[in-house]
Amino acid sequence: MPKSIVYEARTERLEILDLEGKVDLELMPEVDQELALKLYRHMIRMRAYDSKALRLQRQGRMGTWPPSLGQEAVQAAVGMAMDEKDWLIPSFREPGTMIAHGVPAHLIYAHWAGDERGACYPENIRCFPPAVPVGSQWQHGAGVGLSLKLRKERAAAVVFGGDGSTSEGDFHEGLNAAGVFKANTVFVIQNNQWAISVPLSHQTAAETLAQKAHAYGVPGIQVDGNDVFAMTLVAREALERARSGGGPTLIEAVTYRLGDHTTADDASRYRDEAEVSYWEKRDPIRRLRLYLESEGLWDEAQEEDFVAEVNRWVDEQVEAFESMAPADPASIFDDMYSELPSRLVEQRELLLEEVSR
Repeated sequence: MPKSIVYEARTERLEILDLEGKVDLELMPEVDQELALKLYRHMIRMRAYDSKALRLQRQGRMGTWPPSLGQEAVQAAVGMAMDEKDWLIPSFREPGTMIAHGVPAHLIYAHWAGDERGACYPENIRCFPPAVPVGSQWQHGAGVGLSLKLRKERAAAVVFGGDGSTSEGDFHEGLNAAGVFKANTVFVIQNNQWAISVPLSHQTAAETLAQKAHAYGVPGIQVDGNDVFAMTLVAREALERARSGGGPTLIEAVTYRLGDHTTADDASRYRDEAEVSYWEKRDPIRRLRLYLESEGLWDEAQEEDFVAEVNRWVDEQVEAFESMAPADPASIFDDMYSELPSRLVEQRELLLEEVSR
């Protein structure tokens, strides 16, 4: 019986900056050196912020923390490509993008210390609270992107998730809806190779995660997620497509989680040292620094001065979150109902009586 081809697809991959800090000039003839410095500084800030959070958790001053060590390029590039009118819908491992998008850094610490006020951002900051349920944010991103389209806003919704979340139905439902309705959404998969202790090979038989976009009529591309230049270029193109009404894009950023899944995890129980060593040589900060040094834009003295400045900034964020006035105990009853049911009114009064004793 004769056969015919009804559909063919090709998935492309982009890498511009190699491991030695050399730029592929065919792909990027000119480098915005001012932007390169801004990206580098933000990545350094992210790593110091993340490292401090780990210490705070070990000292009992913060709850569980999801490290982002090694994933700085993805977050810095996307965060700095976004406009203030864009909406950010993060998972639980995007503090760097949140900070770049304007979320006060001390509030992120407060959130992970268990203070719900840490997810109450200034009204001009278009950012959702971090999504801890795996994958739920994919549908939120599709919905926000559709809302922006219907309102005719020149803005995009940027939603993040890990490779493990692509095995959830929410991912496919969100991508399908965004494709059908041409939502102003950019989907960013931080493929860090591990969903807690489950490797990518156990998540999918597909060669890439980016190719899953083809099934939903959405452009998909794989990017070296440790290459901040490639991530910047792809993020800008995807954001412009979304803002201009061209529909969604799926970006698979191939990176690696150098730390544990969270502070409740011990990655050494399921990963071997050779694998970690392989990815340490692909450190996104090291690659960018090699480029900056080769161009005479950075040196050891600047590094020392900036690291000292960043450490002061991190300490300020810690002081700001730890000096927040205690939350009103009755606030646990707020924002649940437009009018509290009688049983909760009674419980609220009992709580206030107990607290006043």
